[in-house]
Amino acid sequence: MPKIDDNELDVLSAFEKGQLKSVATKAELAKFKAAARATAIKDRRVNIRLSSGDLHDIQVKALEEGVPYQTLIASVLHKYVTGRLADRLGPITSTTRKPAAKRRATSDR
Repeated sequence: MPKIDDNELDVLSAFEKGQLKSVATKAELAKFKAAARATAIKDRRVNIRLSSGDLHDIQVKALEEGVPYQTLIASVLHKYVTGRLADRLGPITSTTRKPAAKRRATSDR
C-alpha cells in the first residue's frame, strides 16, 4: 500500500472528525449520481479467451488492487475506449504494429 503523505493525513484526520463539508450543490450531486449510475450499468456479457499466463497476471494485479479480476478487466477496457488509458509507447497503428511472433508448434509424438 502506498505511503500517505502529511497532506493526506491532514485530510483523513479532518474527514474522520467530520470537519469536511461538501461544496457541491444539489443539482451537481444529482448530475454526478446520474453519471455514476449510467457508467455502472453493465447490461452486456462478453466472453473472451486469454492465455493462462495473462489471466494469472491479471488476477495477481487485481488482488494487489483489491478488486475482482473481472472488474479490473472491465475498468481497463473502459479507460481504453474513453481515451483515459495511455500507452507508454504511443498509439498502435497499422504502420507501427509489428506482427506477432510465430509460436513453434510442439507435439507429443
